[in-house]
Amino acid sequence: MTTYAPPPQPLALFGPAFAADPQGHYRALREHGPLAPVRIAPDVEALLVTDYQAAIDLLRDTHTFSKDPRTWQATIPPDSPVLPVLGHRPTALFSDGAVHARYREAINDSLALIEPHILRAEVARVARQLIGRFAATGSGDLIAQYARRLPMHIFVTWFGADPKDGERIVDGVAGMMNSAADAATAYADLVDVVTRLVADRRARPRRDLTSYFLAHPAGLDNDETVRQITLVMSAGNDPMTNLIGNATLHMLTDERYAGSLHGGAMTAHEAINEVLWRDPPIANLAAHYPRHDTEFHGVRLRAGQLVLVSYAAANSQSPPPVTDDGLRSGASAHLAWSAGPHRCPAKQPALLIAMTAIEQLTSLLCDARLAVPPDELLWRPGPFHRALAHLPIRFTPLDTTAAPSGAITVADPSDVIPAAAIDS
Repeated sequence: MTTYAPPPQPLALFGPAFAADPQGHYRALREHGPLAPVRIAPDVEALLVTDYQAAIDLLRDTHTFSKDPRTWQATIPPDSPVLPVLGHRPTALFSDGAVHARYREAINDSLALIEPHILRAEVARVARQLIGRFAATGSGDLIAQYARRLPMHIFVTWFGADPKDGERIVDGVAGMMNSAADAATAYADLVDVVTRLVADRRARPRRDLTSYFLAHPAGLDNDETVRQITLVMSAGNDPMTNLIGNATLHMLTDERYAGSLHGGAMTAHEAINEVLWRDPPIANLAAHYPRHDTEFHGVRLRAGQLVLVSYAAANSQSPPPVTDDGLRSGASAHLAWSAGPHRCPAKQPALLIAMTAIEQLTSLLCDARLAVPPDELLWRPGPFHRALAHLPIRFTPLDTTAAPSGAITVADPSDVIPAAAIDS
């Protein structure tokens, strides 16, 4: 068995240094074995899995590892900025066994209501409206003006939220993922928005996903409904922004995609898949906790200790990973969607949203180019995500005099949720 020397101190996965060079940090961590100690906040340490096989083994091992963080949570300050992401709540993300299955069924059945062709049409409609807002100027920020706003409008439609609350939803999700000092306030504001929405739909059901969660046979109470919805929003909104931004940047900077914005051979789907390998929007998460003291891939673990999986590090392992059961690094073998019983339930709609968003962007702004050198782009600090702070571009201005202007219209939820889902 290979012996690894522990690092002199846990490596920090927060702040601008990590955001600027995460792969350099992962390379340094691999020198200390398949799991290495890290700090995800000034006062919070964890073990990070950087090995592909070890990640697969952990994600599938429900006997050794639990998703319930409460034992660990009792050991860290209650105001820690990572608790809005990792702190226990009654959701599928923090549950095991039958409880997890109950919550997961409500989420799966709700997402299954979204018809792909309707979703594609709605994403395309909102994308054109958003692009129309800045197309005549010849420049724009694809994060602030596009990738950040498009998922917001989709979630507002799905859940029947008040469009005026859209920015609060986005700010709440982004704030908690940044894991900064205001993370708890951001998450509390998100919960407030959804709590009011759930209370309204409990009294006055409509054809939207909020009403469907409440009517689901799982029998969720109001708080459970709020927590599942905030989970879906936080797992979808900010990561979707990051996926659209990271994949668009990849197409604008990788020479193999030269001409793609003009109808080249490399597609948005290929760009997205490569980014899911190289720069997944959620880089480090999948928090697990040993049920008892144990040894895992040669590393001693304490019961209740925080163990995180680095999807980004495992995906970028060199040579390319091959698991014990023969799973190879093919087109879909990356871990960006996680694995095991807690794998992402929204893979297909997420891919559809991202592909449609990028296809609309490249078809309308076909000569778009970066407005700054790539090394001048800023990445948002935080241990969990890989997220551009901005993505400035220039392009030939478009004539938008015939295009609709003003506020973005939000579709009625009844246009995208089948009546039978709510009425049955």
